[in-house]
Amino acid sequence: MHVDASNPDLITVDVPTHWYNLAAELPEPIPPHLHPGTKEPVGPDDLVALFPSGLIAQEVSTEPYIEIPEPVREIYKMWRPSPLIRARRFEESLNTGARIYVKYEGVSPVGSHKTNSAVAQAYYNSVDGVRKLTTETGAGQWGSALAFAGAQFGIDVEVWQVRASYESKPYRGYLIRTYGGTIHSSPSTLTESGRAILAKTPDTTGSLGMAVSEAVEVAANDPDARYALGSVLNHVVLHQSVIGQEAVEQLVAVEPGGADFVFGCAGGGSNLAGLSFPFLREKLHGRSDARVIAAEPSACPSITQGEYRYDHGDVAGLTPLLKMHTLGMDFVPDPIHAGGLRYHGMAPALSHTVELGLVEGVAIDQHGAFAAGVQFARTQGIVPAPESTHAIAACARQVADNPAEQVVVIGLSGHGQLDLPAYAEFLDGNI
Repeated sequence: MHVDASNPDLITVDVPTHWYNLAAELPEPIPPHLHPGTKEPVGPDDLVALFPSGLIAQEVSTEPYIEIPEPVREIYKMWRPSPLIRARRFEESLNTGARIYVKYEGVSPVGSHKTNSAVAQAYYNSVDGVRKLTTETGAGQWGSALAFAGAQFGIDVEVWQVRASYESKPYRGYLIRTYGGTIHSSPSTLTESGRAILAKTPDTTGSLGMAVSEAVEVAANDPDARYALGSVLNHVVLHQSVIGQEAVEQLVAVEPGGADFVFGCAGGGSNLAGLSFPFLREKLHGRSDARVIAAEPSACPSITQGEYRYDHGDVAGLTPLLKMHTLGMDFVPDPIHAGGLRYHGMAPALSHTVELGLVEGVAIDQHGAFAAGVQFARTQGIVPAPESTHAIAACARQVADNPAEQVVVIGLSGHGQLDLPAYAEFLDGNI
């Protein structure tokens, strides 16, 4: 650990050598995924058509720490450790006694946390000789991250992007193509599931569940291809734990007592879980009592309004059944600008921590989220991704005009430089 005397708010730590698996330390095990046909727990043989052996092993692992392969760690060093920044000017604007720190993942090559898992997934697929990956993406952070990762390991990447975001966020598509990936609007006419959806609802704005169906279908029918998921599953949550491990260590340098609150945006769950699970590790071991707050959009409130039950991860019912908070596999949210939060369900691991009382959910409306994002940009200079603004807004709601000296950590999952048209709509009064 190193604190720069000229900038005491910037703490440098080593890149983690292992991923942290909270599932190994929870008081109750995470419910297993079920086979959609037999309703029996999914085994390794059920997943080989979609995932490489290394990721399948991680999906069911009960080890608390899993070593990060050196090729993955070397690529991580391109941007990790990401900075933990004291947001002093934002604090002043909120008239609060809280000390607010942001863990900023916008420094990655694609400007979001998604790269942490994309690199790992591309690596394990390359080890198994896979030469093509298919995937879905909402706002485009995951699609661009996987395209970047594919370029590092010589793997072709084909992306289905939710129609609403494909049409409103063209720059992510340009980035995917720049990295060598191929991108389609979803639903498309390229798959059976896409054609069926278009026949039924030709004007649909699309959903992540629809895009998942298309990507899974193509991978399952191509022996040379595999599928990569950017959130929800256990191995994705595992890879993102580098965020929280760094943040816990960085915070100790300036706040020995740790955090009182940890805020993160929640769509599929990988960002919040990656940030918060190492903090929950500290809580389970009696070293912290932090409250973890999942900030989700009111247009897609799976935690605060969804049911906790088994459901498919996609519209066509091709994925395993997952025990999660869900609004239903057929739910199509309004086309909000936080495209990465428009998923009908929540990661089983994160959903389980909610059920155990370790994580709380709050719903944030789009207008309030953008207002907080603009306030943060004008005080701190960083334009947050629309997804991240939900966490910032939830923090502001908690600490504004409150003199209590609380320590707060916000997961700033990415920057919003490619989302400026969305900010323009807000500034023009059209949101």
